[in-house]
Amino acid sequence: MLRFLYEDPWERLRKLRKLVPNIPFQMLLRSTNGVAYSSLPDNALFHFVKLAKDTGVDIFRVFDSLNDLENLKIGIDAVHAAGGLVEGAVMYTGDMLNPRSKYDLKYYMGVVDCLVEYGSHVIAVKSMSGVMKPAAGRALVRAIRTKYPEMPIHMHTHDTNGAGVATMLACVEEGADIVDTAVDSLSGATSQPAASAMVVALENSGFDSRLSLHQLQVIDAYWAQLRLMYAGFDADLRSPDPTVYRHEIPGGQYSNLIFQARQNGLGNQWAETLKAYEDANHLLGDIIKATPTSKAVGDLAQFMVDRKLSAVDIQQRASTLDFPKSVVEYFEGLMGRPFDGFPEPLRTHVLRGQRDVVKKRPGLTMDSVDFDRVRRHIAAMFPGSPVTEYDVASYVMFPQVYMEFRQARRNFGDLTALRTPDFLSPPEIGQEVRLPKGGDRDVIAEMVAIRPLESATGMRDVLFRLNGEFCSVAVRDVKATPRRKLPKADVHAEGEVAAPMAGAVVRVIAQDGQTVKVGQTLLTVGAMKMEVNVSSPVSGRIDTIAAVAGDAVDKGDLLVRIAPYAVNGR
Repeated sequence: MLRFLYEDPWERLRKLRKLVPNIPFQMLLRSTNGVAYSSLPDNALFHFVKLAKDTGVDIFRVFDSLNDLENLKIGIDAVHAAGGLVEGAVMYTGDMLNPRSKYDLKYYMGVVDCLVEYGSHVIAVKSMSGVMKPAAGRALVRAIRTKYPEMPIHMHTHDTNGAGVATMLACVEEGADIVDTAVDSLSGATSQPAASAMVVALENSGFDSRLSLHQLQVIDAYWAQLRLMYAGFDADLRSPDPTVYRHEIPGGQYSNLIFQARQNGLGNQWAETLKAYEDANHLLGDIIKATPTSKAVGDLAQFMVDRKLSAVDIQQRASTLDFPKSVVEYFEGLMGRPFDGFPEPLRTHVLRGQRDVVKKRPGLTMDSVDFDRVRRHIAAMFPGSPVTEYDVASYVMFPQVYMEFRQARRNFGDLTALRTPDFLSPPEIGQEVRLPKGGDRDVIAEMVAIRPLESATGMRDVLFRLNGEFCSVAVRDVKATPRRKLPKADVHAEGEVAAPMAGAVVRVIAQDGQTVKVGQTLLTVGAMKMEVNVSSPVSGRIDTIAAVAGDAVDKGDLLVRIAPYAVNGR
């Protein structure tokens, strides 16, 4: 919401809680990550969970992308401290019934035992990739129900393979109390199984849901219309994908990965991306894939396709490659620890001795957040605007995204007043946009004309009527403004550092004249939430910094020029 809709999620939660006072609300809590992509200091996690509970969240599904037990415990402790209901979640991957799988029934029951010991009120099993087969679901639910007969069991899967309904039915028959579904128009493929399909399948079976099929269809009619408005973002998956049993891409990541691949110029190499994802997973240790570990696998897969690297290439050249930031953070231990350890020597080669390995739970090694300092920082950036505890929590989770949200609010006001079509698409000439003002009268804006670009300034005059009164405003045409063109790096010059991918320069760390060593980070390039730290290929002195933060770059553009030192001196 903050990133794409410029909407405050806390405000939406308050509105929903007021409109729906009698139904429990549930949220996902990524153990020590909260809702961020890497670990938070403990006091930040407890602060966030307390605010979420006070604002209207009742049930917290606490999970860890690696089933890291220490991380799970601190997440559960945070929910208990806030007075919430804990749904401790087991992340499922692979084929539990395959005798070669390291993720067998004994492994999963070990995680369940710990979740119960830590004080979970409900046990959830999440098959994020949808790879849980009916027989495996049946066996796992049976084992949990036998050992913990009074414990509510909540099952979750994705329908990427088309077998979601069959798996959920098998789980219900073995004693699962809750299964996740989606309204029909938003179901299937990488989403959950269809709600109406489950309702009909359970009729007269002894497990009747007692849900009204007619009322579900009424609700679905609304969402079917709404989905049409977002058709431009639809991944357009038209059939089940049985290859998910090999690549194991989580349902929540599958469609995002398609858009990322297109944005990064890899849209015509989707088959290669699927294969690279499978290879990347095994390179990282055949891990459980959910946010944030799934991002590390996906980033590595696209990294491999973009650079035409095989799994063997990665293993042989790891000590010389600039890996995506998420991959480095995974190997540092910032996302938790796989139960059977990190793969070596790949981990050592990726970190190259320049990164500290987190050997304890990350929160134990991180400084506590100074909330007053964060509040003062936000107030200094946006003087005159009140800064609440919720602003502080949002900033701690997503500093850059939160600042972009506040800047958008300062520039444009509260955009939730816009209808969805008006938010997603610019108005046509002559089109009217109605804005609710409150009280008896709405504001009606009519687009009249857009004047030619002022080439010297990059500005255009936009002419419109506001409740019949003629107005104009000068706006910067970002698309028409020519971007700064960077020269290409000379591939034969050892000191010229090139952009590893198309994207934007996120931050520049290096300084003119600075002395750098081989492997030292110079700057960061990002695209579609994937960031790559670009390091120095040689030891030497920085001669030129060609790029600045915010520059759009193409693959191969010159970023930094370094004057290399001679082998035996300067």
